[in-house]
Parts: sequence; C-alpha cells; structure tokens
Amino acid sequence: MPFTTKEKRDIFRKLHERGCFVLPNPWDIGSARMFQQMGFVALASTSSGFAWSTGRPDYAVTRDEVLEHLASLSSSVDLPVNADFESGFASEVGALAENVTLAVRTGVAGISIEDRKIDKISELYASDVAVERLVSARRAIDQTGESVVLVARTEGLLIDPAAVTVAIDKLVAFADAGADCLYAPGVREKSHIEAMVRAVAPKPLNVLAMGPGLSVAELADLGVRRISVGGALARVGWGSIKAAAEQIRAGSFETLTSDVTGAQLNKIFDRSLQD
Repeated sequence: MPFTTKEKRDIFRKLHERGCFVLPNPWDIGSARMFQQMGFVALASTSSGFAWSTGRPDYAVTRDEVLEHLASLSSSVDLPVNADFESGFASEVGALAENVTLAVRTGVAGISIEDRKIDKISELYASDVAVERLVSARRAIDQTGESVVLVARTEGLLIDPAAVTVAIDKLVAFADAGADCLYAPGVREKSHIEAMVRAVAPKPLNVLAMGPGLSVAELADLGVRRISVGGALARVGWGSIKAAAEQIRAGSFETLTSDVTGAQLNKIFDRSLQD
C-alpha cells in the first residue's frame, strides 16, 4: 500500500537520525521509478539534471517549472523526495518564504536552499544575509505544520575549493539558524569531511559524491549521514547517449547495445506489476 505524504516525510526524517544512506538524483519520472525499483530508500531531485532534460543549462528553469517537476516526482514514487530548490527563486526573504511554502505543497520530504545569489550565481550571499534567508525558510516550513527537512547548503567550495574554513563557519551558522541537515558540495578530503561532521554535530551532514573517490562505507565511517550525487547520474546518461550517437554519425551501430532490455524497462515502469 502506497505511503502517504506524511508517512514519507516521517520516514525521511528518521533516516537522518542514525546511520548513512545514499540519495540518487533522478531528473525525471522514469529515472525516479528506476531508482525506487532498485531499492533505494529516498531520492533527491537535481536542478542541473532537470534543466538538461529540458534542453537548458543549470539555473535556467523557472520556479513554476521546478514546482511542477517536484510534484510529479513526489507523486510518481513511493519514496521520500528531497527538493533541490536552488536559491529559493527569490532574493527577498518574504518571497523566499512564499516559494518554500509552495515547495512544501508539492509533497516533497526535504527542501535544500543554497546561498548563491539569485541574480548572480557566481557569487554567494554574505553569511548574515544567507542566515536571514534560511531563518525565513525555516519559519515558512514550520508554519505549514509539516515535518519537512530543511537542508542548508553553501556553494563556496564549488567556487573556491580551498575555502574550507569559510564553508564550515557558514554551515555552523546555518545549523544554529534551524537547518536540519547541512551540505557543502565540493568537500573531498577526509580531514575536511571529518571537520564538517564535528562542527555541525549532532545535526547530519550531506556529502556530494562527484566521482570516483571515497566509498559509501568510508564516508559513513567519517560520520557522514547522507550522500547524494547531484547531476552525476544524468551526466553519465547524457555521456553514453552522446558516445553512441557519435558512432552512429560515423556510420556504425555497434554502440546500440545495452545490459538492459526493452522488456526489463517495461517491467520496471509497469506500475500495475508493483502494486
């Protein structure tokens, strides 16, 4: 029997209390259902993966498009979905709160808010402004009465990989401001990850797996509570398609092979077989 939205939110919150879990990042309904069928316990949307699926670069989709996307993901699977909600699609805190409220209504179990400037994504909001925005998001979630996990993320390490101390200071400020989970995509070194885990404890830390490196077990041993992959799976998919199409353009169909058959995909996507 399918879980209700409340049940999915309760499950998601409990996942953050102990252990370590992996969130694959689907970019459409098909990838979301495939990851559910494979046995993952929760999912997270990817802003870049979704944008690419519409033929646009990251940060080029609108708030309403993302809200529709989040609603479709949440209703298409029987798993909690964490929303990549970029910078909340608003610079003013009141508008940000309204947008967060709309995101809660899509049925997601978690909402991630970045500290990138809405009108200049190469720059970040100053710490005090980012904290003010996070407080507004926290208040908006609380006013809905829903148990939605608020994830606060700083993008600083994607701009300057050496700015680890600055990133940790921001995460601590976000934790104090009411974030349920902290996230600094771009952290790679074991010592830096350990420092982040200690700094935000007892609140959980999310680490972005950007490619080969530390395993799930190694990250769990460092105290990481959850792991996501962002747009990496979408990039893998697009890369495979591009390579196959290049071979076709060159005159060969040798790349039109797959470990997955059409019958297997039909079975994965036939919801009547899963009820």
